[in-house]
Amino acid sequence: MIIDENLLLENGAVYEDYPAKEVIYQMGDTPHFYFQIARGTVELNNYHEDGKEFTLNILSEGQSIGESLLFGNNKYPMNAIAKTDCKILKMSKTNFLSMISENREVMFRLFNCLSDRLFYKYVMLFNNSATEPVSKIKSLMDYYKESSLCKAPYSYQIPLTRQQIANLTGLRVETVIRTVKKMEKEKVLKLERRQILY
Repeated sequence: MIIDENLLLENGAVYEDYPAKEVIYQMGDTPHFYFQIARGTVELNNYHEDGKEFTLNILSEGQSIGESLLFGNNKYPMNAIAKTDCKILKMSKTNFLSMISENREVMFRLFNCLSDRLFYKYVMLFNNSATEPVSKIKSLMDYYKESSLCKAPYSYQIPLTRQQIANLTGLRVETVIRTVKKMEKEKVLKLERRQILY
């Protein structure tokens, strides 16, 4: 959790419910709020001119959404969509900036989160420039596994569907399915039912 929920509530945050598929904000909106997920999963995405979805990130409980844009004057360059039913803490930009300016610990926790997000972006940018599907998928799985406490082979269950892996890597879902099967044969991962163990 980036910021303690009680601290957010004390500083004017409120809980809002978003049913699955509801838009939290969309590309072109002006950032006026700090959002933190109390429950559920949120996808950040864009759409290419041909209508193909490109997933930028998938966020879950305890993570914040689009917080870096509260420090500038840019509009959202992506959409935030509830992938599941979500309960989200929402706080005005004014209250958020005031709260972090008065609390160094929260500010440094936020900096740490922003650093992790930049790291993810750099990894994914480099990863998506690769031409080999195995490299793209393995890099994505490495990133997710490194952020968990699971280190042993096949100890981490990848929390993504084949479609989400495709959207995050820019691959077609059919390519992801074939590549994951190939990676299983090469003992890079294990498949149990529909789950990927890495």
